[in-house]
Amino acid sequence: MRRVGQVAPHVSIIIKALNEEDHIEKAIESAIAAISDFSGEVILADSCSTDRTIELASRYPITIVQLGNCAEKCCGIGPQLGYHVAKGEYIYILDGDMELYPKFLQHAIALMHHDPTVGAVAGLEEIIGGQGYELEIRKKQTVGRMYPGLQSWLDCGGLYRRSALNALGYFTNRNLHSFEEMDLGLRLTSAGWRLQRLNEPAFKHHVHNDDSFRLMKRRWISRYVDGAGELLHAAVGKPYLLTVLWRHKMYAAFSVYWLLFAGTLFVLPISPFPTALLSVALVAFTVVQIIRKGSISNGIFSVLNLQVYTAGWIRGLVRKQVNPEYPVDYIVLQNSPEDGANNMLPSVSTKI
Repeated sequence: MRRVGQVAPHVSIIIKALNEEDHIEKAIESAIAAISDFSGEVILADSCSTDRTIELASRYPITIVQLGNCAEKCCGIGPQLGYHVAKGEYIYILDGDMELYPKFLQHAIALMHHDPTVGAVAGLEEIIGGQGYELEIRKKQTVGRMYPGLQSWLDCGGLYRRSALNALGYFTNRNLHSFEEMDLGLRLTSAGWRLQRLNEPAFKHHVHNDDSFRLMKRRWISRYVDGAGELLHAAVGKPYLLTVLWRHKMYAAFSVYWLLFAGTLFVLPISPFPTALLSVALVAFTVVQIIRKGSISNGIFSVLNLQVYTAGWIRGLVRKQVNPEYPVDYIVLQNSPEDGANNMLPSVSTKI
C-alpha cells in the first residue's frame, strides 16, 4: 500500500507474462526506458511462470506480483493482477514478448492531456519472427485493425486513463483466455470514452515461432481458443452483445453446421442426401479458402483451425464465470525501490 505523503507515479506499465524468459529482459528494459521521462513504475504480473522469467526479472528495480492460484492463469487475469498494485494516473498493458518504443508514451499522454474524452491510446505494431499461417494472420490483423484513428477496442496493448478504468469497476476480465482487450475496449466505448490509435510505432512484438499445428495444439490446451466464447458469455445483457456475436460469426455459423450435420446422421439410413449435401458444402468452403490463401496447405489448415476455434468457442461459451470484480489472489514477490524494498519478499498471499 502507498505510504502517507508518497506521490503516485504518473505512469504504471503492467507487463503480463507466462514463461517469457527469452524476451522478458528486453520487455522490462524497454518499459523502464519509456518511463524515464515521467514519474512511474514497472509491474511484472506473472501467471506462475515455471522458467527463468522471475529470476531474470528480479534483477531489475520493478514490482513483481504473481498469481496466488495458478489454476486461474489466463490472458485476462494478468493485467487485472497488475492493476491491483498499480498507482499510476495512466496504465499501459505490455506483453512479456513485446518491447515498448521509448517515445510512444510521450505522444499518447500528450493526446490524452489535450483531449479528456480519450480513454485509451495505442500505436502501431512491428512484428518480429513468426512463420506459416500464424504469421499470415498476424499481418492481416495489423493491416485490418491496427490503423490510425478512432477504434472500438485496442488490440495488443495501449495506454489507459485510470479514471476511466475506475468507473468500470475492473480493468480486464479475469475470466477471459483471450480477447480481454476487446472486452475492455467495448466496455469503455459503451461508457462514452473514445479510443485512439496513433500513427506512431508503439512496440515490437516477438510472435511465436512454433509451426502452425504445434501452436494450434498449444492454444487448445491453454484454452486460448475459448476466449471468443467467454467474451460472448460476458457480453450477454450488454449493449455490445451483437458486436461481439458479429465479430465471431464464423464460429456461430460452424456451430450451427455441426448441429445440422449431426442431425443428418439420424436420417442417414433413410436418405444419404442431407449428409452428402453438407459434406459437399464443407468441401466447397475448403476450396474457397485454398483460393483465398493461395496455398493448398494454408487453405486446408485455415479450415481445420476454424474447427478448433469453433470447439473452443462452444467450450468458452458454456464455461462458468466468476464475478470479474472479485479481487485476484496474488503474491508479492518483489517491491520496487520506491516502496522501500527491492528484494525478494516472503511469498505471502495477499488480497485487495
